Amino acid sequence: MMNNGVQLGSTGILRPGKLRWLRALLWGVLLFLLLLLPQIGIPVGASLMGGVPVMRFTEAPGGLLLGWTSFCALTAVGLYAVLVMLGERRQPSELELRPALKETVAGLLIGGLMMSVAVGIMWVMGGIEISTQPVRDAWSALALTVQSGVMEEIAFRLIVLRLLWRAFGVQVALLLSALLFGVAHIFNPNSAWFPSIAIAIEAGIMLAAFYILTGRVWMSIGVHAGWNFTQGWIYGAPVSGTSDFDGGPINVEPVPGVSEVISGGGFGPEASIAGLLVGIAVGACVLWMAWQRGRLRGRSDA
Repeated sequence: MMNNGVQLGSTGILRPGKLRWLRALLWGVLLFLLLLLPQIGIPVGASLMGGVPVMRFTEAPGGLLLGWTSFCALTAVGLYAVLVMLGERRQPSELELRPALKETVAGLLIGGLMMSVAVGIMWVMGGIEISTQPVRDAWSALALTVQSGVMEEIAFRLIVLRLLWRAFGVQVALLLSALLFGVAHIFNPNSAWFPSIAIAIEAGIMLAAFYILTGRVWMSIGVHAGWNFTQGWIYGAPVSGTSDFDGGPINVEPVPGVSEVISGGGFGPEASIAGLLVGIAVGACVLWMAWQRGRLRGRSDA
């Protein structure tokens, strides 16, 4: 299938006509709520496997947890596809399978490289100390990587960004979806206004840019997953304020007394100026490529 950018949807519930903007918003809310069901299944499954009333990824058997998380992620993908076919009466080209492996792997490499560059800048600026540590299992980190990469990209790119774009155009969609993505992280441990703004800009816009460029979600999933796994497991840094990813060969720690804008503090590299600059640079480059290819259009479909 030739890629012509994001397929916004123009049939079924999104057919042209009266109050299409409102229908798009209500459809987005419904999709978002229905896609929460597989998300809820992850902590429930982890709780049952770990034998604890409150889910802790580290307390559930790692291999089983990864399998359960992957099953929930596949369920979310399948559920989204079915809902789009029923409600919008179209094939979801944003989930086209043929380029999925290639684009996901490319995204994983890009996300890992981006985080490595950010960590390198932080080290040069004197914001972090780097040491080695014994490697522990990566199952929990992989499970969390699948959860965040797949679930969040379906929710914030395929639903929030796409349907805001359908309703109000690309500029409003980019800004609002990025803002909502940042707000969604403000309640994380060690968060504050700066980490939330940084997440909105460096991740909300940057990840949207890959979706806009390809018209599919796979590269966004890959970049998101590669960024998180490299940050949390490879470098042992907090991921959006949490330490559930750690266990890899390297340990990154903020230098005491250095501003959190330089070190990332307890939130991690995403809340540093280095992470912000890397995200802005990549996001701007990918958006420019999308613009060059005519992908940043208004509310009309390809």
